[in-house]
Amino acid sequence: MATIPLIHRGPRRADIVGLLEGSLLPTSDLTDQDMTDFFYVGPPNAPVGIVGVQFYGSSALLRSLVVTSAHRARGLGQRLVEHAEQHARERGAGTVYLLTTTAEAFFRARGYAITPRESAPAAIRSTPEFAGLCPASSAFLSKRL
Repeated sequence: MATIPLIHRGPRRADIVGLLEGSLLPTSDLTDQDMTDFFYVGPPNAPVGIVGVQFYGSSALLRSLVVTSAHRARGLGQRLVEHAEQHARERGAGTVYLLTTTAEAFFRARGYAITPRESAPAAIRSTPEFAGLCPASSAFLSKRL
């Protein structure tokens, strides 16, 4: 039986930028402070999977889910998302939102629904991702926790 990797909190920003950029995900708005709500699997200086949560009142924005190609199809992405959702619940978020250009089917299979952009809470609409970092063609999804 394969060992289930531990999920760690708080990667160093410098250690995840390459992984995010390699997957064409935005990094320009991420700060060291944001890393307190990011989670990773693998070595601290070379994570093989990451996900982040940003909080806006009772809403949360899930972002930056990446699993390296060599580590996909092992359930790591699902485990990271479940961990991030639990973290959001514990912090009082009622709904998690996300934008994606490549993983709509992955998230829909995990209970996320296509959501009209105009129904996004004002705080989510004002995020850099929603306002311009993610293309307008990105799917906008949400999940009630």
